[in-house]
Parts: sequence; C-alpha cells; structure tokens
Amino acid sequence: MKQLSIILILMCLFQTSQLFSQDKPAYVIYTANGKKTTFEKLVESTENKELVLFGEFHDNPISHWLQLELTKEMYAEVGSNLQLGFEMFEQDQQELLSQYLLGNLTAKQFKDTMRLWPNYETDYAPIIDFAKTNKLFCVASNVQRKYASLLFKKGRKALDTLSLTIKSQMAPIDFIVDTALSQYKEVYTMGGHMGVNMGMNMVESQAFKDATMAQFIMANPGRKEGSVHLHFNGAFHSDFHQGILWYVQQKQVNIRVLTISTVTQEDVRKLDKEHLGRADFIICVPESMTRTH
Repeated sequence: MKQLSIILILMCLFQTSQLFSQDKPAYVIYTANGKKTTFEKLVESTENKELVLFGEFHDNPISHWLQLELTKEMYAEVGSNLQLGFEMFEQDQQELLSQYLLGNLTAKQFKDTMRLWPNYETDYAPIIDFAKTNKLFCVASNVQRKYASLLFKKGRKALDTLSLTIKSQMAPIDFIVDTALSQYKEVYTMGGHMGVNMGMNMVESQAFKDATMAQFIMANPGRKEGSVHLHFNGAFHSDFHQGILWYVQQKQVNIRVLTISTVTQEDVRKLDKEHLGRADFIICVPESMTRTH
C-alpha cells in the first residue's frame, strides 16, 4: 500500500511539473495545417531533402537556437554532405568567408574585414564556428545591400553600369518577377504610398535578393550529388513557398525541399489562421520573447 502511495505521489508530481512546464512555453512548433508537432518530427522531415529553407526573425533568440540545433542534428545525419547558406553574408565576401572556415583568417581578421550584422556574435557565430570545426561548406548567398538599394531608388537600368565582376555576384539583372505572388503583392502595398514606380521598385528590390540567394544556393562549388543545403534567411524570403523557393524551382522544379518559418503571437497555444500554410513547419514564439538586438 505504501509503495502504491509513493507511485501515486510521483505521478501527481510529474503531471504538475508538466503543467508548469507548459504554462509559459518559449515556443510551439506547428505543421502547415496548424497541428502541434515536435522538433524531433521537424528533424525527421529533413531526411532525403535537397534544400531546407529556415525562415527566421532576425532578432528572435528561439529562431537562432533552433537553427544551431537543427544544424547539429542534420550534420549527425548526413555529415559532410551538409552545406549551409546565409542571407546574412553577401556574395562579394564569399572568399573571405571560405578562408575563415579553412582557418586561413583569424577571428579578428574575419570580424575586421566582413560586414557582419550587429547580432553576429550571439546569433550566427555559433553556427559559423560549428561549420568551421566540422569543415562544412558555407555560402554567402545575398546580393550586396547597396545594389538592392540602388535598384529600389533608381530602377534596373541603374544596374547596367556595374562591372562584370559585380554582376557575377548577383542574379542576372533581367531576372523575372511574378507580381501575382502574394508576398510581392504585400511588398507592393507597403511601398505603394510612394507611388506606382517606387512600389514596383520595392518589389523588384525584394525579388532581386530572392533571385540572388536562389542562384547561389543552386550554383556553388559545394553542391554535389547527395548534398543537402540548409539556408538561413528572413522568414519573408521563403514564406508560403515563395520568394527564394520560387526562383529555385525555376531551375529545378522537383527539388525536394522543406520550409520552416517563424511567427510571433500573444498566445502560442493555437496557431492563428493567417499563419496556416506559411511553411511546412512553423515555429510560434510569444510576442513578449526577448530580442537579441
């Protein structure tokens, strides 16, 4: 009888601890249709994929922690066939990034020569250090911000005068834009108050980044048969299977891909309808979550 009492007490304590642990969850992961799932299921779903697009909120610590954990899990599964890509690094600095990963630059030289984001140390350095330790190929996939800004301010014609070297570090300047995509419609609405031309320039500037990231995901020295590319980008760049993925699929329509997005809600216990279908897996984080910068 005494043993039974002890078991009942332990069960109550376990249930109580479960209730407390779920009282203020730091995040909940959902499937595309809004069903709660687990990080383990997300990891399992990366198997046999060629591309995983991890959409983050740049200042969200949960995004960055799970990015590192996913990197570790995927490396444990595929080893050197894993390669990483970063919106946060621009194509003209690919060589510097590669030299640092090879150990030919010190950490100080890397920081002094790269245009690092203000949250690099806390949010991206752990992933880069993991890649360096495990000799993983990393892609600096983004176009230089100043050229995306140039397109926004002056239109595509302003890109004509750029050198061939600079043009080789971006998508072809005649890249197409599908203005019917909902994400680009949203961008146009945001820029519409500045006039029709500026609204369209804003769309093209966004698409320019997407097209460039897609190009260097698909065409880089580390891509080979059996490799899987884990790419880190702002969620807007891959939400609703658009943006980067749309351009990737122009090159390889049947690519095996998994998308992940990050959203914030006041109450994370149920996914808001507006987020359904945003990605294959949706990381829902409380709006009150601490920001990294």
